[in-house]
Amino acid sequence: MRCPYCFSEDVAVVDSRYVEATNSIRRRRMCNACKRRFTTYETIVKMGITVIKHDNTREPFNKDKIIVGMEKACEKRPVSHEQIEAIADKIERKIIASGVAEVKSSRIGEMVIRELLKIDPVAYIRFASVYNNFNSPSEFRKIAMLVQKGRRDRTLPG
Repeated sequence: MRCPYCFSEDVAVVDSRYVEATNSIRRRRMCNACKRRFTTYETIVKMGITVIKHDNTREPFNKDKIIVGMEKACEKRPVSHEQIEAIADKIERKIIASGVAEVKSSRIGEMVIRELLKIDPVAYIRFASVYNNFNSPSEFRKIAMLVQKGRRDRTLPG
């Protein structure tokens, strides 16, 4: 760290505080050469995660896309926006914790499906129908029967 005033490298940290609003650390520093004080902020740089789409194109991970997809599936259902955001956060944390630089979109879709099944079976079926590209009513019936059977058995698919 260099002093912004005299460019000396002889700088000491006087005080450090966590700033919750910005998820950063605020540090008060003092230059030992010119005795002036200044403030710096440290933030965590998130690892860039790339999503590999079905057609092998790649794009940066965007948690908002997960939220939008789940909101469509949960429309007019008793699922709050906070629940949807919590699921998206959980999925993002799992991906980051895995330490991978690239993740397949199908893996993200599977994670969303598993979480939706836990909170709302109708939203699960809606999301699964788009995700799995259902082409016939029989596919809807099949997945609805699996969900219904899982509810009776207390062992849910997914």
